[in-house]
Amino acid sequence: MELSINTPALLFPAISLVMLAYTNRFLALSSRVRNLHDKYHAHDQKQVIWGQIKNLRYRLKLVKHMQTLGVMSFLMCILCMYLVYLTYDSLAKIVFGVSLLLFAGSLFLSLLEIRLSTRAIELELSDMEGLEDPSVLEYLKNKLEGKE
Repeated sequence: MELSINTPALLFPAISLVMLAYTNRFLALSSRVRNLHDKYHAHDQKQVIWGQIKNLRYRLKLVKHMQTLGVMSFLMCILCMYLVYLTYDSLAKIVFGVSLLLFAGSLFLSLLEIRLSTRAIELELSDMEGLEDPSVLEYLKNKLEGKE
């Protein structure tokens, strides 16, 4: 396989957009933690709020690790481009492979965080009647039949 300087450069926009999304996630989570922290000191239901803060704290750690792996992937792409420039092709291929693995790890952690996020939202909505979570097939069947 021929590895040109353009190959790792193709990952730059993807990694940049993912990092922007991760930063937005982090900002939203940290804002939510601050709001819950204020509620914790003002309300009597401290146990419920404490559980939510604990969940958010774990998700913030996931976002931190997602960002770390994303930045490491970005740096490895830069190193790979430099190695291609110096014509160390076999080493450049290894570094590029590591960069792809780091990026994949970052995306995997992102998937875990998204799943935790949706589970937390489902828990908050669970005390409301009529919000049962149908399967995807049931949802599509209801939409096709015109049921809301």
